[in-house]
Amino acid sequence: MTTQLTTQQRQSWASFRKFADAFIAPEAQAADVQEGMRRGLIKELGSAGWISSLLPEEWGGSSLDMVSYGLMAEEMGRTCQNVRNFVACADMVSYSVWKWGAPELKNRWLKSIASGETIAAFALTEPKVGSDAKSVETVAVADGSDIVLTGGKKWISFGEIADVYLVFAQYEEKHTAFLVERDTPGLSVEPLRGLLGLRGSSLGEIALDGCRVPASAMVGMPGGGLMFVASAALDIGRYSTAWGCVGLAQACLETASQYAQDRMQFGTAIIDHQLVQRMLADMLTSTTAARLLCLEAGAVKAEGGMSAVNQTLMAKYFASTTANRVAADAVQVLGAYGIGTDSPVGRLFRDAKVMEIIEGTTQLQQAMLGNWSASVKHPTDGVTSAS
Repeated sequence: MTTQLTTQQRQSWASFRKFADAFIAPEAQAADVQEGMRRGLIKELGSAGWISSLLPEEWGGSSLDMVSYGLMAEEMGRTCQNVRNFVACADMVSYSVWKWGAPELKNRWLKSIASGETIAAFALTEPKVGSDAKSVETVAVADGSDIVLTGGKKWISFGEIADVYLVFAQYEEKHTAFLVERDTPGLSVEPLRGLLGLRGSSLGEIALDGCRVPASAMVGMPGGGLMFVASAALDIGRYSTAWGCVGLAQACLETASQYAQDRMQFGTAIIDHQLVQRMLADMLTSTTAARLLCLEAGAVKAEGGMSAVNQTLMAKYFASTTANRVAADAVQVLGAYGIGTDSPVGRLFRDAKVMEIIEGTTQLQQAMLGNWSASVKHPTDGVTSAS
């Protein structure tokens, strides 16, 4: 598999893994238990160039290629899914501002987000609106030179602690995006606690009660909120989630394999028992296959291929369902230890289920991929046969 990577990508991957083991892994359990990430870790991510890494260097980014970005997301997902989720959310906002924001928005926010000084949240989902993103009920109304927003958002990752929100609303009956600062009068936040997984992602419910922002806070044009801003951002989120699921599955595989070698039962290590071997074989094969699908999606993205969005959908669908199965098998291999509070696979198992819901549910992706399948051509179509 590594033969598909350039020397630079392999070196970057090794660097990502080293950083993740040194700085992210030690804090993963605490983030889950305390239901929040340490602010110092966020700044360390910024200093390391892990936030807004897709952006050009002039805006605080690293100009990272798509495959390297995916490998970074894998290592974040392997060590702490909350960190991967934080970086993905920040990237979704910063990419949107870089791509469609006015110069004053870029100058004000991009470098601050990239450094970890500013925490950004992507506020699309509402209490009654999830997968049907076009139907957001939050309303934005022009009032002189300002825009007034009224409505609510729910299940917003890092909404509890964000400094700025990319809010999607109906403006003149058109889906439109706005940047809203946390201290805007009329904006209030309620934390969401006790979630199944991603407990360290500081989810929040946002109430917008006549929040007044300048017209310059609009990101893109009226009507471009879903078609351009949200669509591109969500594609980044799905891509990161897909790779993060590979990392989660890899962590489960490594933990289960090591435990199976160390755990003795009936006079031999349990890795010598065929049913355990079967589970480990399936875990290894599925994880490898998911990584290959992610690599293909990254390569198509890098080339600007027409199928990039659907390749990402396929990678996220397969990787998230794989992570769920592999995590369940890891708990099974570890037995009683797997369900204990001091076992990492318990946290990974809970996080894995969330991966099938965020950035598009499994069922939504099945429907979209099913429709796409009718137009997929054989790889040899259009290739002239050798005479």
